[in-house]
Amino acid sequence: MKYLGFGFYYDDYYKLWKAKPHEISIKKLKEKLKRLTNRSWSVSWEYRCMKLRQVINGWINYYRIGNFKGTCEKVDRWIRFRIRMYLWKKWKTINNRKKQLRKCGAKEWQAVTWANCRKSYARCAQSFLNSVITNSLLERKGLPSMVAQYQLKHILV
Repeated sequence: MKYLGFGFYYDDYYKLWKAKPHEISIKKLKEKLKRLTNRSWSVSWEYRCMKLRQVINGWINYYRIGNFKGTCEKVDRWIRFRIRMYLWKKWKTINNRKKQLRKCGAKEWQAVTWANCRKSYARCAQSFLNSVITNSLLERKGLPSMVAQYQLKHILV
């Protein structure tokens, strides 16, 4: 059942009906986030983070009475994966990739090896870029976290 974007489920432990975002609403959110994290959308990092923050904050504020921490964690992982792909594409050349990897904290031999990688953007983002472009680094650079916003704004009903 869907009502105003919410789905409902029965919690056996508390013997109550509780709200959560409906699957269709989550699907629409992922479509919006997909457009904002598109690798070919050539905007500045600050603008991209601002738009992501607006969408995430708006969505969390609307659904703050719902229970969806697990969904937030999954969507957060997916956003960071897409951002890593975007950064790998943005760095383009081998020399620039090597320089950026060194800035992110990779050792010299790792930077040289990984910069010469010819795998796809997705393959790079899910393997070695996870260890260099960490979640804390992305958070320091301004990328919003859905889980952090959920924990700030969630209302226990």
